[in-house]
Amino acid sequence: MAENILKTDISTASRLSVAPMMDWTDRHCRYFHRLMSAETLLYTEMVTAPALVRGDARHLLAFDPAEHPVAVQLGGSDPQELAQATRIACDEGYDEVNLNVGCPSDRVQSGTFGAVLMKTPGLVADCVAAMREASSVDVTVKCRIGVDEQEPRAVLPGFVETVSAAGVTRFTIHARKAWLQGLSPKENRDIPPLDYALVHEIKRAFPGLHISVNGGVQSLDEARRFLASGLDGVMIGRAAYHSPADILLPADEEIFGRPGRKTARQVAEEMRPYIARHLAAGGRLHNVTRHMLGLFSGRPGARAWRRVLSEGAVAPGAGLDVLDAALAAVPEAAAA
Repeated sequence: MAENILKTDISTASRLSVAPMMDWTDRHCRYFHRLMSAETLLYTEMVTAPALVRGDARHLLAFDPAEHPVAVQLGGSDPQELAQATRIACDEGYDEVNLNVGCPSDRVQSGTFGAVLMKTPGLVADCVAAMREASSVDVTVKCRIGVDEQEPRAVLPGFVETVSAAGVTRFTIHARKAWLQGLSPKENRDIPPLDYALVHEIKRAFPGLHISVNGGVQSLDEARRFLASGLDGVMIGRAAYHSPADILLPADEEIFGRPGRKTARQVAEEMRPYIARHLAAGGRLHNVTRHMLGLFSGRPGARAWRRVLSEGAVAPGAGLDVLDAALAAVPEAAAA
């Protein structure tokens, strides 16, 4: 069993978290994000329970010990299979196991998990009860406010009540309904209107639960306002990925009261040993640097950084010289 290097108070870490995002929050992305914030809770991409239990996909759970605190997000709808997947994740050393009740993709719907589970809170309760029985860490839920024709104010309180009765004390609520018919997964991230007021109502109705909000948060200032308004946590997705320095570099100081802040240039330099190890193991430069393209977003030299890194990293045999060339294109003053 892998040992957790950092015994973090996970509920404190979840004051700010980076959302699980398919094809984005892989282990290389998480390592990069961890260099910017020691405290923020990081999540894996969703890993399906069938893949772990029946598909011999344990390699999907690989992570660097430096990533702690780190949570795994599981997808599934079979309680016993989810329990087995939870045991595997705990053996690997994750600090939290999260059940996906929010993803609206066709693939997820066909497997009867993700956002479609909003329609069956009793099944979700059975799933998390089995997961908690198998887990040595917190089991949490990430959900929507409703799906399809559901009226969120009519269904979300009952969903939270049913699932929390099974022992879940932390919920992350994406403050949009998901339309499983008629909207693509991408459209489901933007088109359904945000209802932050409902998330606040849930917190007031269930004051003993840890409630985090997700959806549409674009800045650390917004996150601070949500925390000041009484919510327990904020999960940021695309903004943290595309402009990580704006969100994560100030996070330890501004959200967690931890002094000290790196510069974007320092982070780029600190990625060198990690990249070197990855290359030495036979990996490609692009596997890592594709997650670093937004490091200087909004600063002078950002376009050149992206161009040099994105074009050079995909070349056969690309090495650290590409990173050096990209960094040389960024003015010193802009890399602070």
